[in-house]
Amino acid sequence: ARFEGIEQKMVQGVRRDYLKLLYAEGDTMYVPVDMMKNVQKYIGGGEEHPKLNRLSSPEWKKTKARAKAAIAEMASELVELAAFRKSAPGFAFAPDTPWQREFEDKFPYEETGDQLKAIESVKRDMEKPEAMDRLLCGDVGYGKTEIALRAVFKCVDNGKQAAILVPTTILAGQHFKTFTDRFDGFPFNVEVLSRFRSAAEQKRTVSAIERGTADIIIGTHRLLSKDVKFHDLGLLIIDEEQRFGVRDKEKIKRIKQNIDVLSMTATPIPRTLHMSLMGIRDMDVIEEPPEDRYPVQTYVSEESDEVVRETIVRELGRGGQVYAVTPRIDMIDRVAADIMRLAPDARVAVGHGRMRERELEDVMIDFVAGEYDVLISTTIIESGIDIPNVNTILIFDADRFGLSQLYQLRGRVGRTNRVAFAYLLHRKGKALTEVSEKRLRTIRDFTEFGAGFKIAVRDLEIRGAGNLLGAQQHGHMAAIGYDLYARLVEDAIAAVGGAAPEPEKPEVFIDVDIPAYIPDYYIEDESAKLQAYRNISLARSAEDERDIIGELADRFGPVPESVKNLIAVARVRSAAEQLGVTRVTEYGGDLLLMRGRETVAKVFAPTGRERLNKSLESMAQMGS
Repeated sequence: ARFEGIEQKMVQGVRRDYLKLLYAEGDTMYVPVDMMKNVQKYIGGGEEHPKLNRLSSPEWKKTKARAKAAIAEMASELVELAAFRKSAPGFAFAPDTPWQREFEDKFPYEETGDQLKAIESVKRDMEKPEAMDRLLCGDVGYGKTEIALRAVFKCVDNGKQAAILVPTTILAGQHFKTFTDRFDGFPFNVEVLSRFRSAAEQKRTVSAIERGTADIIIGTHRLLSKDVKFHDLGLLIIDEEQRFGVRDKEKIKRIKQNIDVLSMTATPIPRTLHMSLMGIRDMDVIEEPPEDRYPVQTYVSEESDEVVRETIVRELGRGGQVYAVTPRIDMIDRVAADIMRLAPDARVAVGHGRMRERELEDVMIDFVAGEYDVLISTTIIESGIDIPNVNTILIFDADRFGLSQLYQLRGRVGRTNRVAFAYLLHRKGKALTEVSEKRLRTIRDFTEFGAGFKIAVRDLEIRGAGNLLGAQQHGHMAAIGYDLYARLVEDAIAAVGGAAPEPEKPEVFIDVDIPAYIPDYYIEDESAKLQAYRNISLARSAEDERDIIGELADRFGPVPESVKNLIAVARVRSAAEQLGVTRVTEYGGDLLLMRGRETVAKVFAPTGRERLNKSLESMAQMGS
C-alpha cells in the first residue's frame, strides 16, 4: 500500500490516530497506530515504484510465498557453506612469541581500543583448529592495515605463507612499501605481484611463491591466476573485498577452502554487511578514530569556475596538494584544461588505468614526492592510497558515483591532523535522480568518524540488499521490500539451523473507551510523530514505559494523558499476544479478556487507564 499520512478519527466516541494506507484501485485501510508494528516501510532495490496490491487479492500472499521458498533454498546453501568453513580443518597457529611482541612494539602510534579488540579477535580465531572467516569493517585511515600486519606476522612466524589480495596495482605498490618497512629486520621475504612488474619479475615471483621462498605475497587479482601455486598458504587477507568481481570471488572461494581468511573493508557492500549482521560471518567494527583526526568538511554544489579556482588556490596556499577525480577517462582532458586555465600556477598531472604501467607508476611516484600540485584521475585513487599532504578532493560529476565509491574517495583526504575538504560537484542545471540526490545527501550528512558502517546501512536503504548468493534473490527482495526480506532470511537460517519457527501470534483487538493518541500540538512533525508511535508500539514492560515517557518528556515536554493511555494500550497488546488473548473489550462496565469467544478473565475498574492497568495485573497472574 501507499502510506497517505496519519489521520485522526472519532470512532464510537473515542478519538484515535490511524495510519491511512491506500491500496490499488482506491482500496483504503485505516490501521490504529498502536498496531503499527504490523506495518513496515518498503525499502526496495532500484528506482522503480513497487506495484500496489488490491486488498481482496491473493497476489501479495503468493509473492511472499515465492520469496519464502527461494529464501529457504538460499538459506540452506548459506548455512552449509558456513558449516563447512567451521568444520574445515584449519591450522591452529601457536600463541604469540617474543618476536611477535617485538614486531608489535615497532608500531609508532597508540592503538585505539577498537583496534586492540579486533587484533585480539583475529588472533583468537587464528589459534583455533578450524578455518577463520572474519570481516573487519573500519573507517578509512582507522588502522586496519596494522591489524593485517600483525595477523601476517603471526602466520609467517609459524612457518606459513600469507597472501594479501588488493584491487588495484597502486594499492599493491603502497602495501608492498608498508609491509617491507614494517618487516625490516625480520627474516621474512616480502614480494609483490601485479602488472607493474615486468614479465621476468612476475615469473621469478611466481616461482618463489611455489618454492616457498616468498613468505608474504601482496598482489592484485594476478594472484588468482592459474600459474600461481602456493607452497604452504596459511592466511589470505582480502583488502576492499567489495571491489572484486563475481569471477574473482569464485577463484577466491577455491583458494580459501581451509585457510584462515581476513576480509577488510571501509564500506561493506550490503551483501557482506547483511551476511555479517545475520551472524553467518564473524565481524569486527572499528569505530574509534585515531588521535588528532578531524572529520572531512564535505560540500555538495554545482560545478563552477569560482568553486574550482578557490578550492585549488586555498589548498596550494597552505602547501597542500589536490585530487581531482572524474568518473570517466574521456572527461580528464576537459577537466585538466579547465584547471590549468583557472589555476595557471598549479603543476598538473594526469593518471588513469589506460596509461602504460610504468608511466602511471612514475606519475604517482612524482605526485607523492610533491612534484605536482594537482592529480587529475579516475577512481584508481579510490582504494587505500595514502598521501598525507593531499587534503582537498574535487569529485566531478559526483552524481555518477556509487555511495561506497564516494565514501572511499573522500577517505583519500584527511589522513593527518590537518582539516581536509571534499567537494562533490555536479553539472550546472542538471536534474539529479532521486537516488543520486540521496547518495550525495548521505555523504554530506555522514561526515563524523566511524560513518562507514552507517553509510553501508544507508546504502542498503537506497539500493537494496543486492543478491546474497545470486542474481535471482534480488528480484524477491525488490518484490517484498528489504525489511520483510531480511526477516524471512533470519527465520529461514534459524529454521535450517534447527530452531523451531516462532508460532504466528493471533491479532489482538483492543476495544477500550479511552482516548489514545499523540495530539498535534505535542508533536507537530509527522516523521517525528511516526517514530514516536513506532517506539510506543514496542513497549513491553513497566521499564519500557518509564523509558519512553522519560524520552518524550525530554524532547517534547510534559507527556499528555492520551499519550500515556497509548503506551498502556501497547503494553496490554503485548501481554495479550504472549498469552494468546485475542480481544480486550468493554462489556457492561467490565473489561473482558477473551480467547476467541471464550472469556478467560473479567476486570473491573472505574476508568479506562485503570482498567488497562488491572488487565495487565490479571494477565501477569495468568502468565505465572
